Amino acid sequence: MADEELTPSTDEPEADQPHRDWQAEATKWKALARKHEKAAKENVDAARRLAEIEESGKSEQERLAEARQSAEERAQSTEREAGCLRVALRKGLTDVQARRLVGDTEDELEADADEFLATFAPAQASDTDLPSRPRERLRPGARPEATPDETDPAPLAEAIPRSAF
Repeated sequence: MADEELTPSTDEPEADQPHRDWQAEATKWKALARKHEKAAKENVDAARRLAEIEESGKSEQERLAEARQSAEERAQSTEREAGCLRVALRKGLTDVQARRLVGDTEDELEADADEFLATFAPAQASDTDLPSRPRERLRPGARPEATPDETDPAPLAEAIPRSAF
């Protein structure tokens, strides 16, 4: 494979080549892409065959040791997650907050949960703080404060002056 095949063409036309056939360029690059895709697929197949050969070359003891190791790792991660959830339940944390706890033992997780709660606890109001919001005393502005004496609609309707057109 020549180096010219792999170097991308420039967008500026060269002095001796006033017009470039862009269709031919696109076809050339598509062909190169297909060739490299084929080589990548062959490499995947070769890697899979190599892994199968290595796996078949292992003894039964090695396979059992690997299976035991992966089972132990899953058990440790499950125990840690269960510990986090127990501590979160006792401390009143949400699932999202429980995922942020750090520690290997429940004592470490509880200490971290206490620190988390202390850090993100709402601030206590003190005597020197200004009031956060004034108390509202809303009054209607467009209506009189006294209610009308008559609330029955029939006499009110009769009180409205009528004119003949």
